[in-house]
Amino acid sequence: MTPVLTIDGPGGAGKGTVCMRIAAAMGWHLLDSGALYRLVGLAARRQGVEPDDAAAVPDLAQALDVRFEIDRDATRVTTLLEGDPVDEELRTEQAGNDASRAAAIPAVREALLQRQRDFAVPPGLVADGRDMGTIVFPEADLKIFLDASAEERARRRQLQLLEQGLSASLEELREEMEERDRRDRERSVAPLKPAEDAWVLDTTDLDIVAVVDLILERLRDVLPEDRPPADETPGSGIENT
Repeated sequence: MTPVLTIDGPGGAGKGTVCMRIAAAMGWHLLDSGALYRLVGLAARRQGVEPDDAAAVPDLAQALDVRFEIDRDATRVTTLLEGDPVDEELRTEQAGNDASRAAAIPAVREALLQRQRDFAVPPGLVADGRDMGTIVFPEADLKIFLDASAEERARRRQLQLLEQGLSASLEELREEMEERDRRDRERSVAPLKPAEDAWVLDTTDLDIVAVVDLILERLRDVLPEDRPPADETPGSGIENT
């Protein structure tokens, strides 16, 4: 059975970078489930459909043409929607809010559920999201719930925007994150919460290196001892650094 690590948590907790680095270290595949919902929202916008249109958006999700291309050293993922790179569009606050609205539609989540599970192929999978450990991969080998204070998550998001040459109010970012958190936690289907057997890790006062090291140590503790080392795993398609 393909080993799976799930990492859930709210936006800004560090999931994306952590998952990327762990996938590189282990030689595993990567699933950015949050990107799937952002892609559904983007596809809806492109077709003039509101992201919370419960009649139209599920059909878009069912037919979504998406793939993730990972560079050889696993430092960058290019997301393709109908063959077009859309990473810049997916990083906007608009895309994040549209994703949250689309994800609140039960039929959208149902349409994407099996597609997400299909990412679990050898040698292993690191699944990044909000319900990976609770709904998508309930039998995962290790479940992590990354969290951080809203203030810290807003600060990280502001730094990301500044690196892109964009400006944003820290207070507005914090308020938007708190609203998105509230919506994600209160939705009737797959609300944002740790799995009962998840390890809750607060990253407020930890840097990325420390978080990755902690998770790798625990992951290797739960995997079979006869698992081949990452750099010797055939067919991984990822070159470790």
